[in-house]
Amino acid sequence: MTPHGLPRIFIVDDEAPARARLRMLLADIAVEFPHELVGEAAQAQQALERIAALAPDVVLLDVQMPGMTGIEMATHLAQAEARAPAVVFVTAYDEYALKAFDVHAMDYLLKPVRAARLAGALRHASAVRGSMQTQRQTIAGVASALQATRKNFSVQERGRVLLVPVADVLYLKAEAKYVTLRTREREYLIESSLLSLEQEFAAIFIRVHRNALVARDAIVGVERGTHSIDAENDSEKAQESWQVILRDIEDRLPISRRQWPAVKTLVR
Repeated sequence: MTPHGLPRIFIVDDEAPARARLRMLLADIAVEFPHELVGEAAQAQQALERIAALAPDVVLLDVQMPGMTGIEMATHLAQAEARAPAVVFVTAYDEYALKAFDVHAMDYLLKPVRAARLAGALRHASAVRGSMQTQRQTIAGVASALQATRKNFSVQERGRVLLVPVADVLYLKAEAKYVTLRTREREYLIESSLLSLEQEFAAIFIRVHRNALVARDAIVGVERGTHSIDAENDSEKAQESWQVILRDIEDRLPISRRQWPAVKTLVR
């Protein structure tokens, strides 16, 4: 909220006329729904960076955009460290989402948007923004309804928001409260749950150990090796086991006995 308690709004749409119409509609409802328009963007990468800096309360977000879709971007927003803005989708497509939003906290507007409908959606979104759990469940439900799998991981690094393509990630490894994303070139850190990532990307990654997921198409073989395991009294001991051989990098990840049968089917 602004110092005066007005909701702060940000527009994301790849079409300039659509953004112009939303600005006009917001001006039309300014008396009915006082607010502050803090910015706009034409594509998701720019929008994520500006939203992180401006911290709007509500984002008016198109669904169909080149590169990252609106559903995918909303998922990134919901997983951000800071309090996520409420999202109101504004689009001419995806009839399935209408059903998903019938009784949920956020809203879905079909173009051409009417002023009264926009005002109602903004009141609704502002009222429910405080419930982060409801918002995250809504986004997850809509993503599932539209069968929209993320194509990028959102990484916050030195004041920037970087998008790391899922296809470039060779493995995901849990370390303390962070998860390391390893690509051929380097490592990135995100705050996430390995279990939630496993559920979201079950078709892309396979669990090889309690703390590691590996991209299925990155596995080029397995080999015998040794690694340290926790033993009693917090000491460590070496144990021989199978390890995953990955394309493009020298890293080797141990395969637990529990996960060995599943991994073995990939390298037969």
